[in-house]
Amino acid sequence: MQCSQKRVRLGAGFNKFQNPPGTLFWLGQTGHLCNSARTMRVEPLPRDFYLPSAADVAPRLLGHLLLRRQGKNWFGGPIVETEAYLVEDPACHSFRGETARNRVMFGEPGHAYVYFIYGCHFCVNAVCQPFGVAEAVLIRAIEPAIGEDRILQNRPGSRRGNLTNGPGKLCQALEIAREHNGLDITRRTSEIVIARNPDLEAALKTSGPVVVSARVGITRAAHLPLRFYLANSHFVSRRAEA
Repeated sequence: MQCSQKRVRLGAGFNKFQNPPGTLFWLGQTGHLCNSARTMRVEPLPRDFYLPSAADVAPRLLGHLLLRRQGKNWFGGPIVETEAYLVEDPACHSFRGETARNRVMFGEPGHAYVYFIYGCHFCVNAVCQPFGVAEAVLIRAIEPAIGEDRILQNRPGSRRGNLTNGPGKLCQALEIAREHNGLDITRRTSEIVIARNPDLEAALKTSGPVVVSARVGITRAAHLPLRFYLANSHFVSRRAEA
C-alpha cells in the first residue's frame, strides 16, 4: 500500500480527506497507517505503564491509541473514555477471587482481559498491577480515527458518532472477541496493542479536559469516581449529569 500525503488530526472533527493543523499520523488512502508510520510510530506502551493501580492508569490511557492489527494494517483510534476496576471493588470481576473467566486479571500487567456480557457483547480491558493483584481498566470508547473504512464495515448503518462510543460497540468495530483474551498488548506483534500517541499533548488539548465521574452500567459501587473521559470528544458513551 502506498502512502498518500493526506494528514489526519486525531481529535474532534476527523476527516481523512482534510488537512487540518495538529497532524498526529500519516494515513494511507483507506485510512490505514502507512508503512513508514506503522514501522516508526506504532510504539506499544511498556509493561511498567500498567504496574500502578487501575485508578491511576485509567486517566493516563486517555489519548493513547487502541489499535487492532489485520494483516499488515492497523485500525482503531485514540481512547476517549475509560473506567477503573480495583482489587477491593465489589464491581470488579476479581472481587470474589480467581476463576476460569477472570484468570487473566491475576496474571502479568499489560495483557488484554476480554469478556462476554449480556449474551451479545465483548468488552476489552487492560490488566493492571503486579502479578496476583487483579485490577483492570475497561476501555469504554475510542475515536474511530484509523482505518475507518474497516470500522464502518464492522458496524454497518451506524452514524460515525455511534461507531465506537461504548465498550461493546468498539469491540464489534475492532473485531475483538474471546480469542483475544490474554493477548500481550505491550508487544507490537500482538493483534491488539495500546500504542503511545506521539502527539498526546495536542490531542488532550483538543479533546480535553479530563472529566471524572461515577461509572455507568453497574449497580455495585456505582458511586465511586472511577470513570474518566475527554470532555470535548464526540465519542464518549455517556456524559456526567451537570
